[in-house]
Amino acid sequence: MKCPRCVQRIHRAAPGCPHCGFSIADADGRFGGEELSLRLLTDSAGILRRGERERVEAAMERVSRRFPQLFVAVYTGALGEISNIRQFGFWLLNRSAFEDLPADKPNEAGILLTIDPESKAAGIVFGYLLDAFLDEADTFECLSRAHAYWLEERYADGLVRALGHLEGVLRKRSRQARRDPEHFQRKVVPPAMLGDLVRRIRAGHCNVSTQQPTVKEEVGK
Repeated sequence: MKCPRCVQRIHRAAPGCPHCGFSIADADGRFGGEELSLRLLTDSAGILRRGERERVEAAMERVSRRFPQLFVAVYTGALGEISNIRQFGFWLLNRSAFEDLPADKPNEAGILLTIDPESKAAGIVFGYLLDAFLDEADTFECLSRAHAYWLEERYADGLVRALGHLEGVLRKRSRQARRDPEHFQRKVVPPAMLGDLVRRIRAGHCNVSTQQPTVKEEVGK
């Protein structure tokens, strides 16, 4: 993963960044240490109309239905001067309790897309259980598919395009994992979990890893 502050690569199990010292405690100090209660689609900025919300929720549900081990969340809000979107997304995925998510599905299995319409910035963060299946090139491409729509304030269209590309990436990784499960297992899974993981891969779904969310870079300035 990359540090949300200095963007240097760090090990996913590190308690803090060895380069700049950033940790979740720093994010708590900036944004608050209490758990937030959100819905998977939280449009705090009010940029989606009712029909558009339904389209976006349908696109989110398609990803989660095809890959039931994970979930997708979307947050929109004006961040102002409180953060850069990289650090805010990292904190939000760590500290959110999603009301419409089953209690047994951890945030480590989440993919969170954040949009700040005022600064025209967007970012994607994902939990450590997806470390072997997504990287920054993938999430950058998802945001790039939506960028032109967002510049025209067609937020729902952009979200649907980004989520559609995300689903395609995960399908590709799932096929690769079925062909070469050992490659994915070596990246992310303790030995005791290998049997269960092979079962999940053969079922054609996404799977697991071990420690702390990574963050996608800002786009659309």
